[in-house]
Amino acid sequence: MQSNPQNSQTPPMPPQQPPGPQPGQKDWLTALLLSILLGGWGVDRFYLGYTGLGVLKLITGGGCGVWWLIDWIMILTDKMTDAEGRPLHKK
Repeated sequence: MQSNPQNSQTPPMPPQQPPGPQPGQKDWLTALLLSILLGGWGVDRFYLGYTGLGVLKLITGGGCGVWWLIDWIMILTDKMTDAEGRPLHKK
């Protein structure tokens, strides 16, 4: 008896991701505003889950302003992720 290819079962499709933010995903605009307003004290890094880097940024005053500027650029160009590697969510 031959198998009919039309009756063969196809593997189930994985569920598609909803268009909204995933649970725990950080907001892009919030990260940007925190970086602009409080980035010299590392608040943006604390928000994104990088506690160690937040403390280091706090102690160094945002890397004397250089680290602060680099964080702005990384957030604006969508290169910044949260501590778990998830991209920031834009509304």
